Amino acid sequence: QVQPVESGGGLVQAGGSLRLSCVASGRTFNSYHVGWFRQAPGKEREFVAAIHWSGGITYYSDSLKGRFTISRDNAKNTVYLQMNSLKPEDTAVYYCAATTRLLSTGALGFDYWGQGTQVTVSS
Repeated sequence: QVQPVESGGGLVQAGGSLRLSCVASGRTFNSYHVGWFRQAPGKEREFVAAIHWSGGITYYSDSLKGRFTISRDNAKNTVYLQMNSLKPEDTAVYYCAATTRLLSTGALGFDYWGQGTQVTVSS
């Protein structure tokens, strides 16, 4: 089974950008749909974006569309989340998740989860 591993988190000032990466460990990502979720302290896990295994279909949270972009490079076995115009309310642990079931925007639709990477946006 695949094990997602996130990287790229850190501390950034409001208005800045970060690019998160999710690499598959154990197996290739090529046949998996991948999603990004985030969870802020005291809040429920929230859908951010998802991408079809082919890269041809993407879904976004309505509140984040336009600032965040999900993409993938199957040759590098990596999925990216480009985050621009970051706001303090984007502060959260960001998780990468994968599934071979139907592409979904719900956390229950994903079977394999990474450990998360912290993103902190200062004002």
